[in-house]
Amino acid sequence: MSAAFESYENRYCELSDSLSKNCATAGALDGEQRKQKISEVKAGLDEAESLIRKMDLEARALQPSIKAGLLVKLREYKSDLNSLKSELKRIETKNSSASARDELLEAGLADTLAVSANQRDRLLYTTERLNNSTNKIRESRKVMLETEELGVSLLQDLHQQRQALLHTDNMLHGVDDNVGRSRGIITKISRRMDRNKCIIGAIITVLVIAIAVILYFKLFKK
Repeated sequence: MSAAFESYENRYCELSDSLSKNCATAGALDGEQRKQKISEVKAGLDEAESLIRKMDLEARALQPSIKAGLLVKLREYKSDLNSLKSELKRIETKNSSASARDELLEAGLADTLAVSANQRDRLLYTTERLNNSTNKIRESRKVMLETEELGVSLLQDLHQQRQALLHTDNMLHGVDDNVGRSRGIITKISRRMDRNKCIIGAIITVLVIAIAVILYFKLFKK
């Protein structure tokens, strides 16, 4: 794991814990205090998204064996971030509903509010379920795309390894060819040396015979 990824990860974990606490605090506040706390949560979510993007870039630059584990972590962090976003939407929806209810009460429409409250709650519940389903579909699509990217990356790595093996095989064939040629040259040299030995031996024999004949004539023909 790279030092940069670990630094981003530590910062994200701290930020996620802080956002969870701020969401809980915002849900218990009213008026301007709630709006201010919601603004802080939104800023934190933006920073968290930026950290996840940075971790994603760092992870994809590492070796496949390390990258696979880090991408699994990233999916967990993205799921955690989506949960925080959903919680913020729930708080904002609750805040909007409370503001609308106050306005209706101030306008003297309390009876109408009582009649429509049940319908509005059902509508909000249905909307929240639709939003959750949409988020799950988006998350599933992201996971599928990340899995596809990981598969493509692994295939590219395997292709590079195959090319390296083919290159090594070609080099070995070249070495075998050079060894074969070297053996042929050594064989030829050996044969020439044997032939030269025979020629030298013949010459020496002729010289010895010639010397013997000369000595014979000098010693016994006088």
